[in-house]
Amino acid sequence: MVGNLAVIAIGGNSLITDPKRPEIVNQWDAVRATCEHVAQLIAEGWSVVLTHGNGPQVGYILRRTEIAAKEGIHSVPLDLIVADTQGSIGYMIQQALDNAIRSRGINRTIVTVVTQVRVDEDDPAFQTPTKPIGGFMTEDEARRFESQGWQVMEDAGRGWRRVVASPKPQAIQEINAIRALILENYIVITVGGGGIPVIRNDEGELRGIYAVIDKDRASSLLAQTLRADLFIISTGVEKVYLNFGKPDQQPVDTLTLRQAQAYMRDGHFGVGSMLPKVEAAVEFVKMGGPQALITDPANLVRAIRGETGTRIVPG
Repeated sequence: MVGNLAVIAIGGNSLITDPKRPEIVNQWDAVRATCEHVAQLIAEGWSVVLTHGNGPQVGYILRRTEIAAKEGIHSVPLDLIVADTQGSIGYMIQQALDNAIRSRGINRTIVTVVTQVRVDEDDPAFQTPTKPIGGFMTEDEARRFESQGWQVMEDAGRGWRRVVASPKPQAIQEINAIRALILENYIVITVGGGGIPVIRNDEGELRGIYAVIDKDRASSLLAQTLRADLFIISTGVEKVYLNFGKPDQQPVDTLTLRQAQAYMRDGHFGVGSMLPKVEAAVEFVKMGGPQALITDPANLVRAIRGETGTRIVPG
């Protein structure tokens, strides 16, 4: 491994830049654009480990399985859907990033690790689902699906979405393999979609469970475990805002731990959007990480240079 290590968490929504045009061809465009920015970081000497979200993609697959079930085709459990998206989105990032680094004269192997993340079967999150998946809906559409058994919630003023349980990640099952690959200079894509949520049953065996782990929380755990120099959350906005979406919204350049925790208590960040990102950044720094950074894909390089983005630092 050469250079400082950055764990970069790419949001699932940032791979769908226009919710009205979620087709795969448009997702490819977004992945390729994001990977150009990541490749520039690698060209400037950073070692990177990539994670990614999958909320919209998981929602679309779930919807397809529900439609197919009406024709007698078997359903697909949520843990397998997360595994599916780890493979499909990982493949897209592998290919796009390989092309991007080769165009810069860099020859590195990129690999996706299908990753299980252990959670507690008794986590209280299973009683209060809050993790948005799928596309945005109007309230009327959401209420109609709610009558069919979905659980729905309004998502930070952007529309309504389906929600599932989001238990806290406790351990990354494949961490030794991930660490070994990094040390051998591979570029690793891992913990996709927050990882496949698994539990240990009474016999000590791993089993999948119906949930989606928050990608940013799992990525924070990964960054902590790898002792990364920088934890980056790449999302749909250039900076974190106070009073987001209100007339007095205010962008933030730097947050100390104390400031970030106070703003979280005061309710400045949306539960289904920015709050888990700030929480993940705070957790990384609180556990000894040097700093975390929140910005959008187009501003990754500028943000690392200190020109934009929101930094969370000790203090």
